[in-house]
Amino acid sequence: MLTANTALLREDDDALVDIRDYVAGQENKGLLRFLTCGSVDDGKSTLIGRLLFDTKLIFEDQLAALENDSRKHGTAGDEIDFALLVDGLEAEREQGITIDVAYRFFSTPRRKFIVADTPGHEQYTRNMATGASTADVAIVLVDARQGILPQTRRHSMIASLLGIRHIVLAVNKIDLVGFDEAVFERIAAEYREFAEELGFTTIQPIPMSARYGDNVIRSSGKTPWYDGPSLLEHLETVDIEAEAEGKPFRFPVQYVSRPNLDFRGFSGTVAAGSIGVGERVTVAKSGKQTRIRRIVTQDGDLEVASEGQAVTLLLEDEVELSRGNMLVTPEARPHVADQFSATLVWFDEKPLLPGRSYILRTETDEVSATVSQLKHRRNINNFAEEAATSLDLNEVGLCNFSLQAPIAFDAFSDNRTTGAFILIDRLTNATVGAGMIQRPLRRAANIHWQALDVTRQSRAELKHQKPAVLWFTGLSGSGKSTIASLLEKKLHAAGRHTYVLDGDNIRHGLNRDLGFTDEDRVENIRRVAETAKLMADAGLIVLVSFISPFRAERRMARELMNEGEFVEVFVDTPFEECARRDPKGLYAKALNGEIQNFTGVDSPYETPERADIHIETTARAPEELVDEVEAWLKERGYC
Repeated sequence: MLTANTALLREDDDALVDIRDYVAGQENKGLLRFLTCGSVDDGKSTLIGRLLFDTKLIFEDQLAALENDSRKHGTAGDEIDFALLVDGLEAEREQGITIDVAYRFFSTPRRKFIVADTPGHEQYTRNMATGASTADVAIVLVDARQGILPQTRRHSMIASLLGIRHIVLAVNKIDLVGFDEAVFERIAAEYREFAEELGFTTIQPIPMSARYGDNVIRSSGKTPWYDGPSLLEHLETVDIEAEAEGKPFRFPVQYVSRPNLDFRGFSGTVAAGSIGVGERVTVAKSGKQTRIRRIVTQDGDLEVASEGQAVTLLLEDEVELSRGNMLVTPEARPHVADQFSATLVWFDEKPLLPGRSYILRTETDEVSATVSQLKHRRNINNFAEEAATSLDLNEVGLCNFSLQAPIAFDAFSDNRTTGAFILIDRLTNATVGAGMIQRPLRRAANIHWQALDVTRQSRAELKHQKPAVLWFTGLSGSGKSTIASLLEKKLHAAGRHTYVLDGDNIRHGLNRDLGFTDEDRVENIRRVAETAKLMADAGLIVLVSFISPFRAERRMARELMNEGEFVEVFVDTPFEECARRDPKGLYAKALNGEIQNFTGVDSPYETPERADIHIETTARAPEELVDEVEAWLKERGYC
């Protein structure tokens, strides 16, 4: 009995050793991230499903569910529809398309893989860019019957912009063209020709049938003319490790950990390079140097932390460091600037407008930003640089950015983590663009704020008033200028120091070079807001009378001013009443098509959602409205 128990214990010990060896082997395997992309219905989801099935990574219950789903939603007749393994959304199954990005993990004896299945529809290009942002390899699928399509070009260009250097050109559905070698060679040659400018390190064309598994896991006897690797063989051997070697240390701080008075650590994930205990590091924004005292993880301290590891670093010295900053190699510091040029992929249905304020978010930092200049747009067909004043949905352009505060960054070509950002709409919080930084702009490096002895507070006290910017917004003919002018007269008579900035008057001087396109309207308001800010600094009560049709620009103007200094006055007059008044005869011309981009007719007016003062003008005299505004100002101590 004892002998039997001893034998069982030995078997358990041997099994435990086998499990530990297996886990250790898995941990030591290299990891490859790749994505599938291309046009609609090229077989991206089917290919991933086939990979999972042929590598024996589908459990019996999953297979049974897949067979049931194939009968209900499938497009492969009585056969298994492998696309349903990754098309998990009900809308995806109903329409037979991929909408969101689906991630799957699988492993072979040689490598671990994370694959991102990305959508092919143009309206979901943002999701494709999300999948490409962390990928090492892109599998660009092409339907052998269709050849190269515009979305093939667009996805290839985005993959290049996002730093992917290895491409697999999967010429799929080769069975539907009779495994024709000439079709395959023609598509491969066409792809290589247009992709020559995209800077890929390797392009591996593979003829395949994802549905039937030809050249997916192993070479197919149906393509004897093809002597290259199967897809999995190529993925197992493509060399990506060399690209990560030699990069300088980058550690974006995500969180400052202070569980008690004796512990102050900086948590984050190593974005590049490695660092060891005792080595010197530099705080990117301040340039302060210190050394690493400890490297802490949940499983204990480390001597060295490398790229991809999530750690907490303890420093030898007390330095100012918080989220949004970086610890870096002293000999190879990142750029710190408030202006840079970047390639931008635009995701929003509303166009990018230079001059409009957005939120720019990096790995750990966040700052207000504007596109100060759109230098050109890239044509997806021939990659030519074209002049443009805006970017529409899925377009790519080179832009100059101006930030409200400096950030630390690398060029995207040097580091995909610290050189990337997204743009967020200030009103909707939607992600509207993704950017890849090219280089800093040093044009303002020698310009600094001048410290002045006479402050805005002293100027205001001299005038015995509280500075304010009264921003009158409303349709043309609503009565903005009339109300602003009458209010200035009353304030002037009461001894207040005022100035009126009126839309028509400004366009005769400061903004005489601007027209009435959406882009020009944004720049018009930006200049007026900056002028109003300077006047408020002088202690004045500034009355700004502009249509200012876009909420984003009115919010930008508000954020330029000090707290409580911006007062939005919505002069609410119905369109029909404004058109009836038509003091300048503009509505009649706009309705007859003689004037383009006229607010309320063929250009939108976005009404304020929470104006500080909301005055309805219908059936009310201007003097009554002025009294209402003046009473509001007196109640809050502005005059």
